[in-house]
Amino acid sequence: MSKKLLRIAIPLLLAVFFGWYTFSSIPLNDVIPYFKTANYWWIGIGVFCGFLSHLSRAYRWQYQLEPMNYSVRFPNSVMAIFITYLANLGIPRSGEVLRAAVLTNYEDVPFEKGFGTIVGERVADFLILMLIVGITLVLQFDFIYSVLEKSFQPVKILMAGIAGLVFLTLLIVFLKRSQSKIALKVRVFIRGLMEGVSSILRMRHKWAYIFHTLFIWTMYLLMFYLTTFAVEDLNGISIGAVLIAFIAGSFTIAATNGGVFVYPLAIAAAFEMFDIPENPSIAFGWIMWSSQTLMILILGSLSFLFLPIYNRIK
Repeated sequence: MSKKLLRIAIPLLLAVFFGWYTFSSIPLNDVIPYFKTANYWWIGIGVFCGFLSHLSRAYRWQYQLEPMNYSVRFPNSVMAIFITYLANLGIPRSGEVLRAAVLTNYEDVPFEKGFGTIVGERVADFLILMLIVGITLVLQFDFIYSVLEKSFQPVKILMAGIAGLVFLTLLIVFLKRSQSKIALKVRVFIRGLMEGVSSILRMRHKWAYIFHTLFIWTMYLLMFYLTTFAVEDLNGISIGAVLIAFIAGSFTIAATNGGVFVYPLAIAAAFEMFDIPENPSIAFGWIMWSSQTLMILILGSLSFLFLPIYNRIK
């Protein structure tokens, strides 16, 4: 196996293992009846929406690389996206590192610049997620406020914020003044990282970038909402319940390795606030997570295998 493949093989193998282990750990007695009676037409439409969001993300990425004079082949961008999500199933956030490494290995984009574009992309996605949270807060203020009041303690959050700010300030002062080799390397890396992040401000196709960003999150919402029609007990579910469950699921995916184990529980906890029965809620969480994860396992594995072949041919 080549060195390029070895750099990304371990996280991907872990992703496949966790995916298999998770599927084997599904509470069969509670979930299988819902899998049997599910409407797979709606599940298929949800998966297709997820697939379109990944293609759009790959295309959007090219807009960020353009200001730095890098032209990336679209197939490489697509395969890097699927490898990202596959790797994140094994090791949280390792996929972003591998995604930048794919560009470094096959498109000669410096790692720190490629990684910077990914950070900038995550900032844009975070702003859209906050917009969805804001809309949901307006529509379902009482529910969200009660959850925040029970889950968070303002004093602890304030103390943690002050401690983090002090640590960050000391770190910045050290990096600016120190002449050690480590500090110099970190400064070079940060300069490349900031160039990648600021590429959003320098791109020519800002409106196209905004369109793809909105399209990606529209597809996310659609794949979640349309999949609810696959479970008969969830027919007629309110938009407020969908939005709160979608937000809860999004945060679990971002904070864990692809939402393994916790995604269905987060969905069930969100639906519980609307007095939706537990079993269909958990079953929907598993159906939603399993369908999207199965797509990632298949397309991510194929991307991992086909990536070196495609670039060898080219």
